[in-house]
Amino acid sequence: MFSPSVVPENLSLQHHPTARDKAVSTCCLSAGTVILSVRSLTSLLLPNEKGRRCDFCHSLAPQDRGHLQRCTGCASYWYCDSKCQTSHWRTHKKYCKNFNAFCASLQFNQLESHQRLDALLLTHLLAECSARGTETKKGDDPGLSIFMSLLPGPVASQDAPPPPPSCPLLTSHRPVQTASELFSRFGNNNFSIHSHMTTLAHGVFPLASRLFNHSCVPNAIAKYRIAPAKEVVMEIVAIRVIAPGEEICIPYVDPALVETRQHMFRFTYGFMCTCPSCTAFKLLDISQPVPEKSALESLSSRLCEFVFPDSHPDAIRLPSSQVHLETVPAEILRIFRESCLTSLCESFSAFSHDGPFESALKIGLTILAFYVVIYPPNYPQIGMHLLEMAKTAWNAFITMEGAGPLTRPAGLKLLAQVRAYLELSNPVWTVIGPEGDEGGPLAEIQVLERLLSEEGTQ
Repeated sequence: MFSPSVVPENLSLQHHPTARDKAVSTCCLSAGTVILSVRSLTSLLLPNEKGRRCDFCHSLAPQDRGHLQRCTGCASYWYCDSKCQTSHWRTHKKYCKNFNAFCASLQFNQLESHQRLDALLLTHLLAECSARGTETKKGDDPGLSIFMSLLPGPVASQDAPPPPPSCPLLTSHRPVQTASELFSRFGNNNFSIHSHMTTLAHGVFPLASRLFNHSCVPNAIAKYRIAPAKEVVMEIVAIRVIAPGEEICIPYVDPALVETRQHMFRFTYGFMCTCPSCTAFKLLDISQPVPEKSALESLSSRLCEFVFPDSHPDAIRLPSSQVHLETVPAEILRIFRESCLTSLCESFSAFSHDGPFESALKIGLTILAFYVVIYPPNYPQIGMHLLEMAKTAWNAFITMEGAGPLTRPAGLKLLAQVRAYLELSNPVWTVIGPEGDEGGPLAEIQVLERLLSEEGTQ
């Protein structure tokens, strides 16, 4: 059973008309406040991170060695050192010897890639339940009690497929919970663990799942703290001032998935979102054909003019409040397609690294306008993109150095753009705070600010 005693003092669980409950603030929370800090019940690295990161703490390989230590039992799990391996052994020992045979089995290899992740995460969760069953008395484990209090998702319906196979455990203490009971809850209650906006693992954080409902226009976000020899910690952070009595919501999926998010809500979480953003998209007509390249360029210019009416590239100003979708001119609404954003992001990524940088900065401004409409202020994607724009302007500046005195005015203009984007990115990351691995956006901002300062003294 779920105990109200685990709810932080700054929150209160209250009745919600459609959801199970809602978490509301009991006091005024300023932007940047850590509302909740909690460790995962279990987690699983993504395949492309195996061998790069520790399977226990998810840290990158120690810099002094440059590599991780491999488990001698299965040779499939890697650790920073013996301390991390010992900490993980309480659960890893339950499937270590069977792991490779399971991963080589026909039933595992017939699964889709996402099903394989589910199968391995389910294995980790079963092992965790088994270990906790030997460490605590029945009913005394708050972590498992909170997890089992979560409502089963759509995967638990009568027509849903059975849970994926899991690696057989080598233990005499079988978990009390069945694979079906566990999968029906973590299938729609696991989070993408990320560092500097890059997903590296999936994790189960029951208390966060139990407390916070979804909104595509959230007032809080989840971030993760990664440190050697310590389990990953999720922190729920307020991204704006939250008034007493206001519900605290986080995004379950990326709000930029404007065309597919309702499908995800329905089939993964079992609800239809009625947040202001989804309500607006439902009322607006964006069913027109996806614009061709020439039309996309025209729409991009008009979107930038709408979002940044009084700005120019070296003095960009973000809107002081949330831009409401209903105010966007009808003739440019069809730019809000996932395929348009994907195309813009791919072009920006290519041009920002290899040039032409002028094209990258132009396309990047369109992406920023898109983000400002879709995301609330201080959202991480906005802060990260502003930083990328600053780095792109800096790359444009350093590649033109030494071309002669005639480039000086153009160089000064690029430096002004670097400063403008840094001045907008820094407040966002100050609110979000340190996250993921060491370094990251805040450290990169400091480096660019130092380079600007050095350039100013020359």
